[in-house]
Amino acid sequence: MDESEELRTRVRELIRSMPGAQREFAAAIGLDETKLSKALTGTRRFSPHELVRVAEYCGVTVNWLLNGSDDAKTVTAVPALAARPESDPEHHMQSEPRRRILETAWLLIAERGYHRVRIADIAKACGTSTATIHYHFPSKAEVLNEALRRNVKLAFDRQVAELHAVDGAHDRLLKLVELQLPADGVLRAEWSVWLQVWNEVSLAPELRSLYTDSYDRWYRTILMTIRTGQEQHAFRVADPEAATEQLTALIDGLGIQVLTRKPGSTVATMRAHLHDFIERSIVKGAR
Repeated sequence: MDESEELRTRVRELIRSMPGAQREFAAAIGLDETKLSKALTGTRRFSPHELVRVAEYCGVTVNWLLNGSDDAKTVTAVPALAARPESDPEHHMQSEPRRRILETAWLLIAERGYHRVRIADIAKACGTSTATIHYHFPSKAEVLNEALRRNVKLAFDRQVAELHAVDGAHDRLLKLVELQLPADGVLRAEWSVWLQVWNEVSLAPELRSLYTDSYDRWYRTILMTIRTGQEQHAFRVADPEAATEQLTALIDGLGIQVLTRKPGSTVATMRAHLHDFIERSIVKGAR
């Protein structure tokens, strides 16, 4: 089987393992049933967004969907085990109640702030009891931990889905920047959760190991992309490690300015600054 047929086979297996018929599966991932059927028969391709939604709904990674393993070598760094959401290792699935609770908690934290969200708020939004929330997440701190792991998984899934067919390191690096901009929607919510994690980590040493593992995946993705660019003679940068430190720090700083609505700071200006840095310091290797 080619990679596309292997992908379709894995999605079919997931559909069979999930509750409900194929039309319920299509509705759950926000895809028209006819389009899902065409993707499963090979008359159309799954879009990157659709791959991410399948992975999210079923508790698998896009890497597993495309390559058959969570740890398969791909164009982006694989998360450390400690930075991954809990899942069923045999079926690559999270329980449906746990997944729904985590999605709801993640959105509430992103919208209201960690310290303004109570377990009772999560239970109310899920239409369940606080006892059910505590069954899956013994403490509020564990909810934040899993929200961070979810951020890591979303970024990993999105990057694999968008970049696996992009061969050029220059195009790949620009795409990584685009996927990291705090635009409205999921990306802005991810940034909101990250900001709150940074604050909690500065005050709670017990969170630092998880944070380090989580951030390391992003850092390694940038580094491996820059090194690939060197090998392809697309980048003239002398020190990939230093360039990675500078670029990730610039993304963090500019992202915070956009999120906190610093006058003059927009997604467009952030993109322009990052493209300028990449062109001057990485493509041309200027000092």
